[in-house]
Amino acid sequence: MSTRGCDEPAQDDQGRNLVPHSPDIKGDRREPHHSIQHAPGQQLNRPRPSNKMKLTIVASAVASILSLRVGAARSAREDSGFESSCSDLSTASFSSEIKTLFANFVPAGTELLVPGLDPSCQNSTTVTVDLCRLSLNVTTSATSDVLMEVWLPRNWTGRFLSTGNGGINGCLSYSDMAYAASLGFSSTGSNNGHSGQNGTRFLHNLEVIKDYSYRALTTSAAVGKQVTSSFYQKPHTKSYYLGCSTGGRQGFKMAQDFPDIFDGIVAGAPAFNFQGLMAWSGLFHSIIKRAGPDGFPPASSWAAIDAELMAQCDHLDGAIDGILEDPSLCNFRPEALICQAGQTDATCITGKQADTIRQFLSPVYGVNGSFVYPRMEPAPGFVSFINASYTATQFLYTDHWYKYALYSDPDFNTTYLGPENWEYSIENDPTGVRTWSGDLSQMAARGAKLIHYHGLQDSLISSASSNTYYNLLSRTMSLSTSDIDDFYRYFRISGMAHCAGGDGASAIGNRGAGSASNDPSQNVLTAVVQWVEEGIAPDAVIGSRFLNGSQALGVEYTRSHCKYPLRNSLKPGGNYKSPDDWECVL
Repeated sequence: MSTRGCDEPAQDDQGRNLVPHSPDIKGDRREPHHSIQHAPGQQLNRPRPSNKMKLTIVASAVASILSLRVGAARSAREDSGFESSCSDLSTASFSSEIKTLFANFVPAGTELLVPGLDPSCQNSTTVTVDLCRLSLNVTTSATSDVLMEVWLPRNWTGRFLSTGNGGINGCLSYSDMAYAASLGFSSTGSNNGHSGQNGTRFLHNLEVIKDYSYRALTTSAAVGKQVTSSFYQKPHTKSYYLGCSTGGRQGFKMAQDFPDIFDGIVAGAPAFNFQGLMAWSGLFHSIIKRAGPDGFPPASSWAAIDAELMAQCDHLDGAIDGILEDPSLCNFRPEALICQAGQTDATCITGKQADTIRQFLSPVYGVNGSFVYPRMEPAPGFVSFINASYTATQFLYTDHWYKYALYSDPDFNTTYLGPENWEYSIENDPTGVRTWSGDLSQMAARGAKLIHYHGLQDSLISSASSNTYYNLLSRTMSLSTSDIDDFYRYFRISGMAHCAGGDGASAIGNRGAGSASNDPSQNVLTAVVQWVEEGIAPDAVIGSRFLNGSQALGVEYTRSHCKYPLRNSLKPGGNYKSPDDWECVL
C-alpha cells in the first residue's frame, strides 16, 4: 500500500531526493524508498539533503499556516505577565485548521485530573511548576484530526520537547509532559490521532493510520514550537523528544524520516519493526490455544521455572543477584524441569509443557524462513506475564491492528495468524509504520543525537529487537561501533521491565516517577541535552534501585549500564551492590 504521489521531487541517479524539505504543520511526506550506503569507516561530516515533505495542504512554512495573534504582546518571562499571557491564549487566532479548546494557568502543586478521557487512558498527574496549559484540536485531513496540548512553564529554559505515546493508544502522556515542564522544557503531547487504547478508528481511514504512524507527532511538534515562540516572544534554542514503547518507535521514526525536527532524541523500548512485533505478540495466544489446558505450565510450577532459569543463567554475569545482565547469553533448558518417573510434585512439568516454553522463547520466522521477530529474552516471571497477557483473548494491539488497519474487517479472526498474514502485513506496511530501515544517515549528517535504551526484563517488547536494530543499522550504514557512537548510543538496562520498574537499577530519568537524579550520568534526558549542547556523550547510564522499589525510601544501590555491544560483568570477588565492582566487557 503505497503512500507515494505522482508529484515527485527531482532525484539523483540513485533515486535520492535533491530538494531539502521545509517544515510544515502536517509533517506529511512520502516514505523513502532508498537507503543511503556508506563505505566502511566513511565519516559523516558532510551535510546531506533531507527528504522533501509532501504537503497535504500547500504551505511554505509553519508560520504561513499557523499564525498566533495575541492582543497584547506581553513577555511571558515577566512573572507579572505570565498568567495574563496564558489567559490571552484562549482567545488567540489560529488558522482554520486549529481550534483552541482552552488555555489555563496551572500553579505548582496542582494534582491535575483530566475528566472525560477514554477510561483506557491515564488521566492524572502532579504538576510541580507553574505553567500555562493550552489545549488544541488540529485537523490533519478531511477525515482525521489530532487532540494536542502545549505546556508552557514559567521556568522555561529555552528548550522544547515533544512526548510520545504507548501501545496503539490515543492518550496524551501527561506524566511525561509534567516531567519535562519540571525541567524547564516547553512541551507537547497528542492523542496520536484517535482516542483510547484501541485501533477501531483505523477502519477504512488511512489518514488516521498516518497520524498514528508519524503525522500526529510532526504536527504537534510544529504547532508546539510556533506557540512556544509566540508565547515567550523568542524561539526555542534546542528541540528534544522523549518517548518509550510506541513512543520509542516514534522517536526512531523521527530520526529516520524527519531528522530536522529534533536535535536530541531519547527513545526507549522501541516498538520498531512494528509489523514483526504485532506478529510476535499475536503468536503467544495461538501457541496457548494449540497447546490446550494440559500444555500450558500450571501456576504451581511458575516459581520452579523461575528458579531453574536463574540457576542456569544468573551466574553468567558473575553475580548471583537475581538479575541477568545479558539475557542473550541465556539458553534456558526447560527440559530440566520434566517430572522424573513416579514424581508427582506439582512443581515439575511435562514434556508437552516444556515444548510450550520452548515456543515462547523462540524467534519468529515467516514464509520461506524469512526473519519476522527475535525471541522473547528469558527473565523471571515470563510465564506468569504470558498467562496474564495472552491466554484469555488475542492480544488487543495485534487484534485491532489486523482487523482495522490491515484487513479492514472487524470480523477478521486473529486467533491463528500465520506466516502468510505476517508477510502481508510487512509487504503492505501502511504509511511506513514499520520503522525498520536501519538508516539514520540524514540525522547523523545534521548532527542530531539519539539515546536508545531497553530494559532487559521487558516481556512486552523483546530487548532482542533493539540488539537486532543496532546491528541492522551497522550493516545498512556500513559503520563500526566507534563511528555509530558519534550520533547514536544504545544502552541495555538490566532489571528494567517495560519502560520502567523491574527488579534492578532501572531508575534512569526516562520518566519523572523513575528519576533518582538530574545529573546527566544518571538521567538519560539530561544526558542527551548535555550531548547536544556541550558535546559530551554518555559512555554509560547509571541506574538506581530504590529500597523495596519505593522512590520515597531512597536508593538501595546504583549500577552502571553499558553501551552496546558491551555487557556488564562483576569483577571476581566483587560486591554486586557496589557500582565500582562492575566492568563493561565484550
